Amino acid sequence: MTEQQTWSQRFESALHPAIARFNASINFDMELIEYDLTGSQAHAKMLAHTGIISQAEGEQLVAGLEQIRQEYRQGKFHPGIEAEDVHFAVERRLVEIVGDLGKKLHTARSRNDQVGTDTRLYLRDQIQQIGNQLREFQQVLLDIAENHVETLIPGYTHLQRAQPLSLAHHLLAYFQMAQRDWERLADVSRRVNISPLGCGALAGTTFPIDRHYTAQLLDFEGVYANSLDGVSDRDFAIEFLCAASLIMVHLSRLCEEVILWASEEFRFVTLKDSCATGSSIMPQKKNPDVPELVRGKTGRVFGHLQAMLVMMKGLPLAYNKDLQEDKEGLFDSVNTVKACLQAMTILLQEGLEFRKERLAQAVTEDFSNATDVADYLAARGVPFREAYNLVGKVVKTSIAAGKLLKDLSLEEWKQVHPAFAEDIYEVISPRQVVAARNSYGGTGFAQVRQALLAARAQITAE
Repeated sequence: MTEQQTWSQRFESALHPAIARFNASINFDMELIEYDLTGSQAHAKMLAHTGIISQAEGEQLVAGLEQIRQEYRQGKFHPGIEAEDVHFAVERRLVEIVGDLGKKLHTARSRNDQVGTDTRLYLRDQIQQIGNQLREFQQVLLDIAENHVETLIPGYTHLQRAQPLSLAHHLLAYFQMAQRDWERLADVSRRVNISPLGCGALAGTTFPIDRHYTAQLLDFEGVYANSLDGVSDRDFAIEFLCAASLIMVHLSRLCEEVILWASEEFRFVTLKDSCATGSSIMPQKKNPDVPELVRGKTGRVFGHLQAMLVMMKGLPLAYNKDLQEDKEGLFDSVNTVKACLQAMTILLQEGLEFRKERLAQAVTEDFSNATDVADYLAARGVPFREAYNLVGKVVKTSIAAGKLLKDLSLEEWKQVHPAFAEDIYEVISPRQVVAARNSYGGTGFAQVRQALLAARAQITAE
C-alpha cells in the first residue's frame, strides 16, 4: 500500500499503514458506487442551479461522473485501500478526468450527508427489489393453493394433531405473512426516502444550496428538517432490519414445516432432486438443504439487527465513525433476504410435491374430529362444556380399545348420549370437518375459495 497523503495541513503525517487498512471501508462500500455517482451528479446539478458553480462546470462534473460509472460497469475502475472509501475513490478519479474542477464537487457537502444519501438511495432500491420478490413468492403460494383447495392436511397446535385443514388454507397463512412483509417494507420505504443531502457535517452550510432541488432530482419525498438528525439518523436502517428479520421469521417457519413434511415420519411432501442433496456416506439420503439453509441464515439477519441497535444506543450527536459499521450488516441482510426469497420461491415452484394419498390417509388416523362431536351435541341443546367432557371420555375409552371415533357403532354413540344419530358419521368425516368451518377466515372450502380470489385481487391491484 502506498503512503497516504495527510488529510489537510492540520496533519503532519499520514496514517500508519495498519490503521489506514483498519480505517478503510473501500472493501465493502463499493456496493454504493452507483448510488454515490447518482447522488454526486444531483449535487453537481444543484451547485450549478444555485450559481455556486457555473452551468458549464456543472455539466463537466456530471459528464465526468458518468464516465466513472461506465468505467465501473466495464470493470475498469478498481480503487484500492489507499482510496479509503468509495466517496474518495470517486472524487480522486473525477479529478483525474476533469482536473481541478473535480475538487469543487465537494463544495457545500460533507461525507456525512453524502454517505447518508448513498445508503438511502441503495436501500430504497433494494426494498423495491425485495418487494418484487415477495410478490413472486406470494404468486407461487397462490398457484399451489389454487390446486389444493380440497386437499386435506392435518392441522397442529403444540405440534400435536388438532383439526384437519384445507392445504390451500395452510398455504394462504404464509401468503398473509408475506403480505404483511410487503406492506411493512412499503411503510419503511417512506422513511428511507428522505434526503439528508445538504445537512453537511452536522450543521448545514453557509452556501446558498437548494436541498429540495436535489431531493427532487433524486426522487426523495422530502428532506430532513434537522441537520444533526439528518447525518446521524439510522432509524431507517434499523426499521429495515426489523422488517427483514420478520421476513426471515416467516420463511424460517415455512422451512421448519417443509423439513418436517419431508421426513419419513410425516411423508407429506416429496423433495425433487433439483432442490435436495444427498449424504456423503449414506446413499439412501435426500436432504432438505434449501429449507435448512434458510432456517440457519435467519440468525444472521437477527444478528445484524442486534448489532445495529447496540451500535446506535450510545452514540451522541452527530456523526461518529461507529456509523461505518452500519453497512456490512445492512448489505449482508439485503443479500441474505434476497437469496432466501429466491431459493424458497424455487423450492415451492419446482422443488417439492405434495403427496395427496398420504395426506388423505393422515387426516383419518387421529382424533382431530373430536371437536366436531362436541359441536354436534351442542347444536342439539347439550351445553358445550358438558359435551366437551363427554367427548373427552369417548376419546379416552376409544384409545384404550384401539379404535378411532369413526370405528364406533351407532349403539356405542347412543350409549354416550341419546342425541347421536346416523348422521354423526358424516359430521366426523375429515372432508366434512373441514367444509363445516365456513366462518370468515376459516378453512371451509367456500371460505378458502373466497380468500384465494381476494388474495389474487390484492396482489394485482397494488
